[in-house]
Amino acid sequence: MSAAAQRRRSRLARTVAVVCAGAAALTLPLVGATSASAATTSATTIAGYPNNLDGWIRESLAIMAERGIPGTYNGIYRNIIRESSGNPNAINLWDSNAAKGTPSKGLLQVIDPTFAAYHVPGTLYDPFDPVANITAACNYAADRYGSIDNVFGAY
Repeated sequence: MSAAAQRRRSRLARTVAVVCAGAAALTLPLVGATSASAATTSATTIAGYPNNLDGWIRESLAIMAERGIPGTYNGIYRNIIRESSGNPNAINLWDSNAAKGTPSKGLLQVIDPTFAAYHVPGTLYDPFDPVANITAACNYAADRYGSIDNVFGAY
């Protein structure tokens, strides 16, 4: 299976893992379990990365390396924590972008026109997809600032 097909299927795997983990968390108390540790086990994506912030960053870095987009784990992580606290579903409904009808979305708070312009083929076309959001944001930051590593505030 091609890398692009694997990344498309990884979105489905992330969604299924979250739904299943949620169902397990609800079911465990009903079957007499004393621990919910099974519900907190991180699934892996089809591409083989953990389905969590660390895995999303690492998968994005692999795609970025294939495309020549600069950036480091630490630079991406620092910006994600500042922009969304690691929530891939974060949306900013109060800033100037939101007032203009284009709220910032996802881990790195990318607006739709920027996502469209800097989307990296092979990732999902969804600004809420963690890997697509990180990769597009890093592509934008590389074009504008040389690298996501050079971003230390809102961008």
